[in-house]
Formats: sequence, structure tokens, C-alpha cells
Amino acid sequence: MVSIKSPQDFGAALLFIAFGACGIYFGLDLDRGTASDMGPAFFPYYLSICVIVIGLIVGGRALVFDGPAIERPQLRPLAMVVIATLVFGYVIEYIGIVAGTMGMVVIAAYARRAVDLKETVILGAVITLFVIAVFVWALHQPLPL
Repeated sequence: MVSIKSPQDFGAALLFIAFGACGIYFGLDLDRGTASDMGPAFFPYYLSICVIVIGLIVGGRALVFDGPAIERPQLRPLAMVVIATLVFGYVIEYIGIVAGTMGMVVIAAYARRAVDLKETVILGAVITLFVIAVFVWALHQPLPL
């Protein structure tokens, strides 16, 4: 009889395999092509194969090595990160990338119970400068500041 020694790894393996299978399934109607003449499904197909192989490796390790049990999901961090992302996506066009990024960082910071507002504002400023440098200056994206 096979026993699962690492439930967290086994759960992660199932997710890897499921995501890889979905990637292959949703790309079935696209032309894969060949290595010299790649179609639109070429990269997603082989990336999905790699994800499935990673899932099989992680699943095999879960059957051999001991690991931690699956913890109860914590809804607060998940909810705050999702809310921060949604708010950013909706408000960036209206208030700009600077305020949108700062708002996203502040909202996401409340995923933790002990929020230090000074630390959060400094982190938000650094991330905002990084976003401006990469997307506006380096990549020349037409994002409103």
C-alpha cells in the first residue's frame, strides 16, 4: 500500500498536474507547429508538459519523504491580496499608476494582522518607483502617472 508522507507536497503535485492538463486541453484547438515553424500552441503545450513533469516529481517526493500536513487556509491574506489586485486594476486608469500602486500596497499590507503604516508607505514608495522605472521609462508603456 502506498502512503502519502507529505500531504502538502502531494496537494501541490495535484495542482501542478491539473494546471498542466488544463493548459494542454485549452490549447488543443490551436496549431502547435514544429520547432522551426512554431504555432500559437507550441510554447504553452511544452510549458504544460513541463508543469506536469514537475507535478509528477513533486508527487513522487511526497510518497518518499516526510513533510508537513496541509494547514487550514487563512482567508484574510487571500482576500486582501485579491482585493488589492482588483482595486488596482479598476482604479489605475482613473487615478494613475502612482496612487494605484500605493493603494494596492497599502491594501495588501493588511493581509498581515500587525501592519506598520510607516513601513508600508516606504515599501509602497519603493515599489511605485520601480513600476515607474520599468513600465513607464524602460518599456515606454502609456500608463497615466
